[in-house]
Amino acid sequence: MDAIVKNLAAQIDGRPARRPSDAEAEAAVRTLIAWLGDDPTREGLRQTPRRVLAAYEELFAGYDQDAEAILGTTFKEVGGYQDMVLVRDIPFYSHCEHHMVPFFGRAHIAYYPTDGVVGLSKLARLLDVYARRLQTQETLTAQIADCLEAAVGTRGVAVMLEAEHLCMSMRGVQKSGSSTMTSRFTGVFHDDAAEREKFLSLVHAPAR
Repeated sequence: MDAIVKNLAAQIDGRPARRPSDAEAEAAVRTLIAWLGDDPTREGLRQTPRRVLAAYEELFAGYDQDAEAILGTTFKEVGGYQDMVLVRDIPFYSHCEHHMVPFFGRAHIAYYPTDGVVGLSKLARLLDVYARRLQTQETLTAQIADCLEAAVGTRGVAVMLEAEHLCMSMRGVQKSGSSTMTSRFTGVFHDDAAEREKFLSLVHAPAR
């Protein structure tokens, strides 16, 4: 137990910490199952720790991915295009860092290019890199905007996330269907109200 505490303390301090082994992680899952009041050795739960690790490797894959590297390639031959690029209604799934339960919804990401554009799928991949980590919606919104602005030459970035949090729907106040909206505006989107209005009107325009 002392080793686990020291390991967590090192992570909090920002110092390099040893990553627990698969065996240690599986043991932790078995401990939680027993804490819940069930028997981790019964047939239905015997392989659960291994399955949880496999699921977590996928659900939290963002820790092993480099967001800026995803945006490393830009396309210059776009006919001098410098108007807004918007990808809206990108579905995402993440996990609340406070309760480790999911929140999910849709993201709308826009930017004004200055020297080329990035592939449209890269915006969705950028979203996934940060979403597949323990998160708050506010931090996730800021990370997407800040990374896009830093990695790609832009005159402004706009990011809006709409999500339902199961920590509000399944527990606590238990208000199913409630939606949380967060946004981050930089450059011309921050400085010019008309640009923000243009972004919002495009986000909420009826799909054809």
